[in-house]
Amino acid sequence: MDNTKQPLKTFVSWSGGKETSLACYRAMQDKNLEVKYLLNMVSEDGRHSRSHGISSALLKAQSDTMGIPIIQRKTTWKGYEGVFKEAVSGLKEEGIKVGVFGDIDLQEHRDWVERVCREIGIKPLLPLWKEGREGLLKEFIRAGFKAIVIATRADLLGREWLGRKIDEEFIRDLKRLGSIDLCGEKGEYHTFVYDGPIFKELVRFSIGKKIFKNKHWFLQLAVKK
Repeated sequence: MDNTKQPLKTFVSWSGGKETSLACYRAMQDKNLEVKYLLNMVSEDGRHSRSHGISSALLKAQSDTMGIPIIQRKTTWKGYEGVFKEAVSGLKEEGIKVGVFGDIDLQEHRDWVERVCREIGIKPLLPLWKEGREGLLKEFIRAGFKAIVIATRADLLGREWLGRKIDEEFIRDLKRLGSIDLCGEKGEYHTFVYDGPIFKELVRFSIGKKIFKNKHWFLQLAVKK
């Protein structure tokens, strides 16, 4: 009789950015977990991620290069929780036991995650919680991840930050500003990850225009055929 403990089937709450990628990487290294799905909430028209504004096609391209299926659900901000719960409940029926989230220290986010997961009967896991910002960024870089800035809060970071690579120089330049959370945890900037240890090959994409909308700068990206 085989008494080997089977890893717990897991989903990752996926945004396409650096924290979710690093959280996923750690989960994939944990022998007690098996990442089976990525879960992403998208806009009502299905075109963009509800959280970071990354195109749904690019998120699907990430999924394809990882070899992990992505579940994408359309929702408004008002209906977000209900749609999220419905999606996770569906995954639970397929044997999913754990949900991985990339939050670092926003307590209201953690409270929401823990409440929603408790109500569904899923164990929440926040592998980056309360870790130092600079240490996380350097771990991300050392692990071989590659990412660029695709959105900024215009009152804090200008359009010149769009397209910047997440590297040691990026960390130094952010530190010089003094008032910016190094990981952008307060929404100062968002990233798109296109290569790294969780990918079987790099995600091919093209860079488009820089657009100002709703007090933010956005960099248009598209899947490169």
